[in-house]
Amino acid sequence: MVAAIITNARILGYKDLQQVAIAGDETIKAIAPWSENQKSNQIKSEQVIDLAGDWLSLGGIDLQINGGLGLAFPDLELTDFAQLDKICDFLWLQGVDGFLPTIVTTAIAKILRSLSIIAEFITTQASKLHTAKILGVHLEGPFLNYEKRGAHPAQYLLPLTIANIKQVLGEYSDIVKIMTLAPELDSSGAAVDYLLDKNIVVSLGHSLATETEAKKVFQQGASMVTHAFNAMPPLHHRQPGLLGAAIINPDVYCGLIADGNHVCPTMLEILLKASDYDRGIFLVSDALSPIGLPDGVYPWDEREIEVVNGTAKLKDGTLAGTTLPLLVGVQNLVQWGCDLESAIAMATESPRKALGLSGISVGQPAKLLRWHWDESQRNLTWKRLDFGLSIPAR
Repeated sequence: MVAAIITNARILGYKDLQQVAIAGDETIKAIAPWSENQKSNQIKSEQVIDLAGDWLSLGGIDLQINGGLGLAFPDLELTDFAQLDKICDFLWLQGVDGFLPTIVTTAIAKILRSLSIIAEFITTQASKLHTAKILGVHLEGPFLNYEKRGAHPAQYLLPLTIANIKQVLGEYSDIVKIMTLAPELDSSGAAVDYLLDKNIVVSLGHSLATETEAKKVFQQGASMVTHAFNAMPPLHHRQPGLLGAAIINPDVYCGLIADGNHVCPTMLEILLKASDYDRGIFLVSDALSPIGLPDGVYPWDEREIEVVNGTAKLKDGTLAGTTLPLLVGVQNLVQWGCDLESAIAMATESPRKALGLSGISVGQPAKLLRWHWDESQRNLTWKRLDFGLSIPAR
């Protein structure tokens, strides 16, 4: 049974306008070229949604988000299931289909407690449709370079050894999808091999790795860089560092925070021109727990952060993260001159590819976003398509 037909749509990776058939179980039944003369062939009982040339995509995937609505993921308690539900519903309303709760450097006991709670919470989400799903966990630390720790608390940093990794993962290695680490902390490469054997994506970050050190772990199978430019050496014409090694490697994906504060728009443009969304760049929010709350001062581990215009800093001025939703990064990129297809893909298709998931295709759940570009206002908006129930444009 076909529940709806979406016509006149631009779809990432397709050259011409397309028509999408949605099955009764809200999955994508077919994608085929569309033309004006097909209108007379529509079955009258179908719901027809004419996108008038707008872009169609799956919802966003956020591979680095640290909390929401005041709850930090390293601080989870068993009593927080209801708040986790609210966070997932909130992110759904922000256009996010799925995300990796990110646990930053903290005590091992807290990491294990959060992992156990998230593992249990994931089992409760199976039957819920219109909510952002937890796809696993991103561990950002505690195996980071002290000199590039940023806002991560120094007292909880650990040497990069297999023994320490086992302690941090405990019994929950199956839900850990990404681990950010500084590869120079283990010149043997044994720790990276151990993580790859566990099917955990190794991401380089908070690191002083040289180009040579980065190339070595990329050859081992590390395939990601955490928040490109931030907490790593800058690109230099004689010392390209880990970021330079990543940009020229077609098998490495770079996460990018497009809030205009973590990375200057000019440097973003340089990175995008040196790469392409289909090969290497995906957006992350890196949002902290106050996302969804007003600007102000909020607790953050044993310290406080101040949020001003969506940017969060420690009292000493150290940049800690943002409170801007993922899709704001798409809108920012377009305002800064990025083409629509690339900008949309970097929040929807590219993070899926980085995690080994399928992009928009037949058989996928039809969790679809409609993107509209208003040329007169130079403004990009989006809304969810719920086949009768749409979220207002943002």
